[in-house]
Amino acid sequence: MQRQKRVVAIHDISGFGKCSLTVALPIISAAGIETTVLPTAVLSTHTGGIPGFTYRDLTEDIEPISKHWKDLGLNFDAIYTGFLGSFEQLDLVSKFFDDFKTAGNIILVDPVMADHGKLYSIFTPEFAEGMAKLCSKADIIIPNMTEALLMLKQEYKEGPYTEEFIQDVLMGLSGLGPKQIVLTGVHFDNTKLGAATYEKVTNTVGYAFANRIPGMYHGTGDVFGSALLGAILNNFNLLQAAEIAVKFTTESIRRTADAKTDIRFGVNFEESIPNYLKELKKV
Repeated sequence: MQRQKRVVAIHDISGFGKCSLTVALPIISAAGIETTVLPTAVLSTHTGGIPGFTYRDLTEDIEPISKHWKDLGLNFDAIYTGFLGSFEQLDLVSKFFDDFKTAGNIILVDPVMADHGKLYSIFTPEFAEGMAKLCSKADIIIPNMTEALLMLKQEYKEGPYTEEFIQDVLMGLSGLGPKQIVLTGVHFDNTKLGAATYEKVTNTVGYAFANRIPGMYHGTGDVFGSALLGAILNNFNLLQAAEIAVKFTTESIRRTADAKTDIRFGVNFEESIPNYLKELKKV
């Protein structure tokens, strides 16, 4: 019997509002992968449009947990990072990469820090530079367009985009160091939305699109990234994994839109999991 693969997800956890670890843990686990968690912070709710949330920083816990795992001789098939709340956490996660990177595992960084042309309020341009350095240690990065252009120190540009522009962004991101890139928020018209992929080894660009659903939905980046990683660890190539993740995320958004659920609460990804697992069995 094949050994079960193991991921460590380094994200914050919000008690309410589906995002970060409350998304990553169920999706990656459903894909048949053991999911270890290293929380960077604990919040009562996510921060998108919900006032009065509580926030407990867990920076001081990251190093002792990492040391304990190192002492135990734990290893991971993938290291998956999301929201990191400070420069100190960037440094601690960078050290975690050094301690747990192997020749055979994957580091996937989602550089969560900005959207819709703006940094999140708690971050500075210097943080974006620090995140770019962390991405240099990754095998795969999955920025949205805002995050990509911030790391490249370019002015934000609204879509629709041209293929030439997207390929220039992908090449720029590749120059940071990662071998594989998935750029989200890509669209060439106002009817389709999705992701562009780039494989440095083969110099190959690919696209995965779905019909655009109007509105802005919280937590979809975490849904996408978790579904993408689950597919990659089930032996799909990068473009195939992006296609599966786009489909899964779009289904989750569509179900939420049809139900007219408060968009602050996150998307209904749970009922899309059976279809996601059907996609994973195609390999």
